[in-house]
Amino acid sequence: MHRPLSRSRGTANAAGFTYIGLLIAVVILGVALSAVGSVWRTQMQREREQELLYIGRDFRAAIAAYTRANAGGGRQFPQDINDLLEDKRWPEPRHYLRRFYADPMTGAQDWTILQADSLGFAGFTGIVGIASSSNAVPLKKDGFLIGEEAFKDAAGYSDWKFVYVPRMPRHRHSSVPPVAD
Repeated sequence: MHRPLSRSRGTANAAGFTYIGLLIAVVILGVALSAVGSVWRTQMQREREQELLYIGRDFRAAIAAYTRANAGGGRQFPQDINDLLEDKRWPEPRHYLRRFYADPMTGAQDWTILQADSLGFAGFTGIVGIASSSNAVPLKKDGFLIGEEAFKDAAGYSDWKFVYVPRMPRHRHSSVPPVAD
């Protein structure tokens, strides 16, 4: 009589332990990948924060350059973002920004445009700054440049307002009356 081939009891037990070992390895790998993903996501957010700071400073510098370069004299803020891309007040247009950047926190060109009159710049109109439209909580809480102290402990990226504040000329008061010619 021929006996059917069957696994021995030892081989079946070994296969069961291998399967359990493989499941444990998959779980450990999943936990490790989850930790790596969290670190990667944090690093990507830090990089986007640095990009936001760079772009915001670039916008502020462009607004400053536009305001100082007023062809008609006096101070004039840009009325539209496109004025920073191409200033047509001159015979040969000037360019203060290379391109209209996307907000690194949202990935879109959905900046909050900050107007002079809404920020209390009496007698002025136009764009004085930008802010991200993202309300996500920043990782960076301290260590900002001079002029960005208000960013410290901000509740959201929308609180990082990159505003150009022009220096107002001081009027000298003299006790000596001017000499008549």
